[in-house]
Amino acid sequence: MTTLTRQDLNFGQVVADILCEFLEVAIHLILYVREVYPSGIFQKRKKYNVPVQMSCHPELNQYIHDTLHCVKPLIEKNDAEKVVVVIMDKEHHPVERFVFEISQPPLLSISSDTLLSHVEQLLRAVILKISVCDAVLENNPPGCTFTVLVHTREAATRNMEKVQVIKDFPWIVADEQEVHMQEPRLIPLKTMTSDIVKMQLYVEERAQKQCLNVP
Repeated sequence: MTTLTRQDLNFGQVVADILCEFLEVAIHLILYVREVYPSGIFQKRKKYNVPVQMSCHPELNQYIHDTLHCVKPLIEKNDAEKVVVVIMDKEHHPVERFVFEISQPPLLSISSDTLLSHVEQLLRAVILKISVCDAVLENNPPGCTFTVLVHTREAATRNMEKVQVIKDFPWIVADEQEVHMQEPRLIPLKTMTSDIVKMQLYVEERAQKQCLNVP
């Protein structure tokens, strides 16, 4: 076992690669399981040795790819505290927030199996939990959309407005209504702990999801 600092071997980049690849699979699966898009635009693939559903829609895939491309430098520098997939109703009020809380230790104890098989097993368990999360969540109203938010450390927030990783894809401050829900129901899904990263996944679910039509 070898103990390294975050600066050694550019280890932050390795962690960012692993997490962004995982988050891409997780976002696609959330959109499928929570029926944000029709099931017909998804295809079954295999990731982490389990079947997952991935979108075949080019514009949707590009949005997810570009978002994570911008998230990656923040994870690499350990500046991202949370990545949140927000599902919103037709009025753009959140009905569900899938929150991925991420933390990385300052000292990294690594071995070859830690980097590969152990972390893959942990990520597989998270993916499996997402795939059955509809059993503990209420149905969403029709016509939902989604967005991805990133909660950063204060110092990183000040620098983000100056840096544009992808042209015409700038960071903007999230709307208050996308960030907060009144008295949400909290559903823990999975916690994973490894020598290189710790992650907690939970869902904040709005108590009353269905839109009420006022006559």
